[in-house]
Amino acid sequence: MSKIVIGHRANKPEQRSVAIVDGNQRHREQLSDALLSFYTVHSYADSTNALMGLGVTRPGLVLIGEYVPPSSGINFLRAMRCERELGHTPVVFVSDNGDPDVLAGALAAGANDCIIKPYRRSAMVKTISAQLNTKVERSWKELPLVARNALQDTLTFYNSIADIYDQSLPIQYGAVAESCSALVDAVTTNQFSGILAGVREHDYITYAHSLTVATLLALFGHSIGLPRAQQILLASGGLLHDVGKISIRHSILNKVENLTEEEWEIIRSHVPAAVNFLRSSPEMPKGVVTIAAQHHERLDGSGYPRGLASGQLNELARMSAIVDIFSSMTDHRIYKPKMTAEAVLKTMTNDMAGQIDQDLLARFREVFLDTMRGKQMS
Repeated sequence: MSKIVIGHRANKPEQRSVAIVDGNQRHREQLSDALLSFYTVHSYADSTNALMGLGVTRPGLVLIGEYVPPSSGINFLRAMRCERELGHTPVVFVSDNGDPDVLAGALAAGANDCIIKPYRRSAMVKTISAQLNTKVERSWKELPLVARNALQDTLTFYNSIADIYDQSLPIQYGAVAESCSALVDAVTTNQFSGILAGVREHDYITYAHSLTVATLLALFGHSIGLPRAQQILLASGGLLHDVGKISIRHSILNKVENLTEEEWEIIRSHVPAAVNFLRSSPEMPKGVVTIAAQHHERLDGSGYPRGLASGQLNELARMSAIVDIFSSMTDHRIYKPKMTAEAVLKTMTNDMAGQIDQDLLARFREVFLDTMRGKQMS
């Protein structure tokens, strides 16, 4: 629960945070666990503490249950809408059983959307994301059809991963390959810059990073003449390479302060988690697993999780390391300053010469800068 500081109000919402206001403790805990890898979560059990807490730490969105002591979720929503700074905060109302009168009352009180129990984690994430990313996803409609399809298809697939992961089901390669089909089409027709720009401000950081890696790996493969099926494999590996982060708290993934050693171990655990998840599928290509397993390995043996060195890393591992580093350093993150593509490429050339394949990096630099026509990722 947020610390309450009387007399102080938050100036602007924390876009990547969600508040849960619900008198049902079990549901609060279930929701917090379900959203831990996507958002920073603040939880409130009653209306008094919720209104005070929301005034101190304004979230990007509020989830409100039917029962909020001392009255109801709808009454709390009405009270929240009377607060000037909370009047336009997106609200998703969680209905216990879909009673039409309750749903109508919630919408009339100011809810932006409703979701009915029981629901899948992917449905909740999709509902929240639709509210937080309204402006971003609306901008996709202005893109060429192939780029728009690439963004929509990969987002739909990525949202479904949470349910697959939760249920310990094998992920189907055909599904991820299909979602990456339009992405490869956008790369081969040089329409991918809209994808990179369109996903940059998306609140689902792991998806945004993974789609960037997928796009750039497909570009890399296209530039060296790989056939379409191999480009799709590269894009699929990029989209899935960080899937192990789905069980890591957002507060650790995006911590501004230095990570503790324990937190670093948690971050590093996403690699074996991803590998185990991908290997559960008999049809998953070895190359996709390699990308997930080795994108943090370095030629000088300084990487993780296995400390592999140059002779143990094939071209696929070397390509994925380059693209992951480039994407991570050009991504928008709250814990690091922005860097342009040129500045990142210079750092990778001068400061990381012994860690990454410089011949492949030179090829990537040439292709990226040529196709982007001097545009910067900033």
